Amino acid sequence: MSSLYQRVREEVARRAEALWAVASALHADPETAFAEHRAVALLTGELERAGFEVRRGTAGLPTAFTARAGRGRPVVAFPLEYDALPGLGHACGHNLIAAAGLGAALVTDAVLGGAGGTVLAVGTPAEEGGGGKALEVEAGVFDGVDAALMFHPGVYDWARATLTAQEQYLVAFRGRAAHPTGNPTEGIDALAALIELFNVVSALGRRLPEGSHVQGIVTHGGTATNIVPEFAEGRFGLRALTTAALDDLAERLRTAAEGVALATGTTVTVERAGVRYEHFRDSTVLSERFAGHLDRAGITLTPPAPGVYLGSSDIGNVSGRVPAIHPFVAVMGADGSDHTPEFARAAASERARRVLPAVVEALACTAVDVLGDENLRGRAWEGLRRTAA
Repeated sequence: MSSLYQRVREEVARRAEALWAVASALHADPETAFAEHRAVALLTGELERAGFEVRRGTAGLPTAFTARAGRGRPVVAFPLEYDALPGLGHACGHNLIAAAGLGAALVTDAVLGGAGGTVLAVGTPAEEGGGGKALEVEAGVFDGVDAALMFHPGVYDWARATLTAQEQYLVAFRGRAAHPTGNPTEGIDALAALIELFNVVSALGRRLPEGSHVQGIVTHGGTATNIVPEFAEGRFGLRALTTAALDDLAERLRTAAEGVALATGTTVTVERAGVRYEHFRDSTVLSERFAGHLDRAGITLTPPAPGVYLGSSDIGNVSGRVPAIHPFVAVMGADGSDHTPEFARAAASERARRVLPAVVEALACTAVDVLGDENLRGRAWEGLRRTAA
């Protein structure tokens, strides 16, 4: 196996400049969720030139794709993210995620030459809210995959992700319009009902379990100050440590909204808005293998700090069906944060340039391990079964 690792290192070194050029091109030309057409053209072009069989429009999504080399089981998938944030560009470093997944797929295939299974690069649009991976999971894109391997640039060197479950709901109250002074008793104030729901949610928040959180905004509060609002709507973002806890939190929101409607004489609807992101289930055995490979490049990963959560991602939906890893590797200091202009600059920095080949090598070595070690695959699947129990 050590000779395979050496070949991986050589392939990474040979491709390092080209992969950085891809990361830089994506960074310079950011595209937002479900509009990543130029990113897809760049990435699929690289894969096709390497002999991968590319299929576009995966899961009915115009900016999704799969690229396959080799055949049969086992199958290792590299999810590629490439959407940017509106107004901030690649402030979450998806240009690096895409380049790393691309590089790992190319290197793994070059080293193994199609022997011993399948290398699958999966283009996953709209991680920033659109849920491309979640939609692909539902469409069966990850069926038959034995491991999903990716990394995320960040401000910490952490072996595993602390990604919570999240979803959003639209809560709409309907009352009856009236003139606030002419015939105030005829009105039923939908906005007052929505404001009362915010008060209830605030009280609820003080007794939620660790990792659970509700944040709301008013999306519609009326049309004029001299009309009692007959319609009011709020959007509520819910997060929880686990998908089961998220379901419980959503039910609490629904119960609160129905109680407020009963008390105020309004009617209410509570509807999920968008795709639900499940919590991330780390494949410990594969994360440890990745961390060991990355350590050879001088980057040491540690467990995440207790009580620190790094948002949510649709890789959680993948991790509930396939053994998956999503380590964080720092491209700026721990005093920084992603989703900031500073992080966008870090995603094209010299530090990021050094991190990229190290991550590609660790991902490719982990993929080689998965494809070549039936026992490792068995332990990864057993770990997933335990987390799902």
